[in-house]
Amino acid sequence: MTASKTAWSANSWRKFPAQQQPDYQDLAQLQAVEAQLKSFPPLVFAEEIRSLERHLGNVCRGNGFLLQGGDCAESFQDFTAPKIRDTFKVILQMAIVLTFAGSCPVTKVARMAGQYAKPRSGDFETIDGLSLPSYRGDIINGPDFTADARIPDPNRMITAYHHSAACLNLLRAFAQGGLADLHKVHKWNMSFVESNPHKDKYQELVTKLEEALRFMKVLGITAETHPTIHETELFTSHEALLLPYEEALTRIDTLTGMPYNCSAHMVWIGERTRQLDHAHVEFFRGLNNPLGVKLGPNTKADDAIALIDALNPENKPGRLTFITRMGADKLADHLPQLIRRVQAEGRHVVWSSDPMHGNTVKTDNGFKTRNFDAIVRELEQFFAIHQAEGSYAGGIHLEMTGEDVTECTGGAYAISESDLAQRYKSQCDPRLNADQVIELAFLVSKSLANARQGQTSS
Repeated sequence: MTASKTAWSANSWRKFPAQQQPDYQDLAQLQAVEAQLKSFPPLVFAEEIRSLERHLGNVCRGNGFLLQGGDCAESFQDFTAPKIRDTFKVILQMAIVLTFAGSCPVTKVARMAGQYAKPRSGDFETIDGLSLPSYRGDIINGPDFTADARIPDPNRMITAYHHSAACLNLLRAFAQGGLADLHKVHKWNMSFVESNPHKDKYQELVTKLEEALRFMKVLGITAETHPTIHETELFTSHEALLLPYEEALTRIDTLTGMPYNCSAHMVWIGERTRQLDHAHVEFFRGLNNPLGVKLGPNTKADDAIALIDALNPENKPGRLTFITRMGADKLADHLPQLIRRVQAEGRHVVWSSDPMHGNTVKTDNGFKTRNFDAIVRELEQFFAIHQAEGSYAGGIHLEMTGEDVTECTGGAYAISESDLAQRYKSQCDPRLNADQVIELAFLVSKSLANARQGQTSS
């Protein structure tokens, strides 16, 4: 039985095998939590979701760019206004650089306000001979390596909901309350360039942006006359891994009568849970949100087409984003065949690159890390391959933070493996820090400019 051949409902996924789901011990408690979540207000609204789909439709047509980024896994313990603000700021900083370089709108989608569940490679974790259930994100169990902490607790879904609501409230205030003012963001970028060891690389772009802002002011285009200079639009996303939670927040829109997952504007399926005859594809196919699917190096062209058939049978631009996560040493061997097949069949998808997951390594001292140069290399290849195939590289997807962490090696400040222990805060995967994110924006801006030039000339 495949997902696309069954009648869909918000709970029809329960008839299918479900990967990466916790083994809750108290099913009555789980059902009580699900009922409570269903009574809560939606976290986002259907019209916001439709707005994002329109933006992504433009990206799919080559008239925009998708910037998606945020924490690998949000934490209840590390939930503070400064942390949310700093990640919001660095997303804006990167967006300004990419907007100017690409001369196109950048749709900003944060991995925030819901990224609380994480897939794991194994069901158990062993330390010093002791095996305990793996930590699967704060929405499921705790990170402490104790038997009690690792027991899946349904009540954590309630906590995740309230944390997501508070985060969304703050993000909306930042986006509309002046923090996103174009002149402020530009000043942050100027400060970054001035203090960067490689500032000569980036100074030209900053100078051009400054000239453009002065020209706009002469023309009378200011924050007072044009609100878009003073505010911005930010959407949220997460991997919709924990299906009982996602089902409980799926609602029927009163205007259209269509089902939307109101836990986030965009949700995606991970590489480990994209099986066509399994629960996640079944659940996602009935939603009217923009959807993403992570594609690793083992993805075949037939797999990509089958996923499009299941998740975007109407071939609607903006409905489906393929997020490739293959690694700098594997991308060139696997991505071209996917692009060629999708193009040959006239299918509409947004192509986005996740240069993080395929470049994860473990150091001798036990830290998971990613090398900045490998991340840049995968992104540059992503743009080059799409250009060579006559396709459009439409987005990037990053695990990142506004904090001054030392989790990924390399970059202008040359973080080494011996530096990782200084400020390694991630509970799951290593993230780019604020300086590395902005540096990455400047480094890939030329690739984006070339991709945009190809679009405008075609």
